[in-house]
Amino acid sequence: MLINIRTSEANKQVVQELSRKVFPGSSENYISRVALAFSISRGVKLDLEKDLQDGKGKEYKDDILFGKHRTFYIAMICQHYGIFKTDANLAKYVKMHVDHGLALMSKIFDDSHNFTGLDFILEQVEAGIEALSETELSNDAILFDEKTRTLRVKNKDYYSDSIRLRVGESFDGEDIYFEFNNTAVHNNAHVAVAGNSGTGKTYFANSLIKQIVKETRGKVNFIFLDFKGLSEEDEKKNSEFFEATKCQLIKAPYTPFPINPISFIDNVNEKNRFMGINKLVDIICSQANLGKVQQQTLKDSIKDAFAEEKGGNFPTFKNIYDKVKDREGSKPTSLGQILEDLSELDLFANIADANNNFLNNNFYLSLSGDLSKNIRFTSVFLIINYIYNTFMNMEKAPIEGDFQGMRYVLLIDEAHTIFKEKKSQDLLEKILREIRSQGVSVILLSQGIEEFNQPSFDFSSMCETAFLFDIKDKVNLKLMQKFMGIGDKDAMKLKASMEKIQKYQLVSNLKEYNVGELFKA
Repeated sequence: MLINIRTSEANKQVVQELSRKVFPGSSENYISRVALAFSISRGVKLDLEKDLQDGKGKEYKDDILFGKHRTFYIAMICQHYGIFKTDANLAKYVKMHVDHGLALMSKIFDDSHNFTGLDFILEQVEAGIEALSETELSNDAILFDEKTRTLRVKNKDYYSDSIRLRVGESFDGEDIYFEFNNTAVHNNAHVAVAGNSGTGKTYFANSLIKQIVKETRGKVNFIFLDFKGLSEEDEKKNSEFFEATKCQLIKAPYTPFPINPISFIDNVNEKNRFMGINKLVDIICSQANLGKVQQQTLKDSIKDAFAEEKGGNFPTFKNIYDKVKDREGSKPTSLGQILEDLSELDLFANIADANNNFLNNNFYLSLSGDLSKNIRFTSVFLIINYIYNTFMNMEKAPIEGDFQGMRYVLLIDEAHTIFKEKKSQDLLEKILREIRSQGVSVILLSQGIEEFNQPSFDFSSMCETAFLFDIKDKVNLKLMQKFMGIGDKDAMKLKASMEKIQKYQLVSNLKEYNVGELFKA
């Protein structure tokens, strides 16, 4: 269907004036294309009966009006009105928006005599970039289609029997157990642990992990994310833990983590690839606090890096960094710096883990304090995002009898440091809600409890089980109640326990024990 239109009689003079004064040297058909796009960008839906003007003005033939970009302009109209390209009224919609856009532009330049055509174009480009950058980015996993999932994701085996963990003993010598994955007792296997440094919090968490590995005969694997980094002394103290769990210690940046975190992006499905690239940009930019222009530069560079890869391969941060340099030149920028660090520090493997083999091993990732804060944050979120996307593309881990099939434990130390930002909180909330059905437990360790209770979301409410060691804010009974998820009935017991708590002692909300009662780790 050819689309030949005539502008309104009033707009014949308008387009001539715009071409002569505002966009000197530009032909009138270019002005009308700009008018069409500008009108659509306003988001206004015009009425065929009320807004269709006369056709006594400038005539435009199909090829003259659209040039080589016909498909693009037709798609804009169809998308805007939810119609097909065969719609009988398509030409009328085009005409209405050309007339509407010309009228809007005429008023803008009549009201601002010093406003040039270049000013107008740059303003619209900037507004478009801003609109793209401010679009709400979903933290949902990028779900592959069935064919891609078969090629890209191998279902991790699960352990379906009871996982019974000893968490301590009462002052009478009675062992206290936590049936980690019993759905008849617990809604989920997520755990929150809070306690000052030196109270036994990390020792307790290590004990839980060791028992999970032993009880499941190594079927349930884990990653321990240590944001603050291990000292040499800490490394020696943990040697027994590493040996018992057959855990590989990765000290960033001295040993690369065995995944390419970019490979969570779907390199087959175009829509999914676009979503994945946006998510990668958001992770990097949210930690590096990059501006809108740099965000767009990064996005375009990632697209170019993907376009160069053949045979289903994925680009590396080095590839992306090279593309950014091509765009930005040699001038130092914050974007260039973070990508240079990500590529030159060799924090990650350069090839994709095709069968997700790393999920069948245990890792302790120690991020050196010598790394910049931006790099530590970005690295952690790249790994968490990769794990989340990988598990969400697997089949659900079934519940057999009363027991949730378990596959993996994601333990995050110093969680309060990592999840201070709103976007980070949103990602964690999404993970806590969704990943439990995939057989994944999240264990959050923090020095205090106030960090768990953010204004936008109460993380402790998503962790079925809470363990509380000695903390600085133990006089705040209401906050402790909220962290533990207990009511006024047990509040006095909790208050009394926290007044006399000592090192390696704790309270919990365990349903297998007395809520709020003190016991030994």
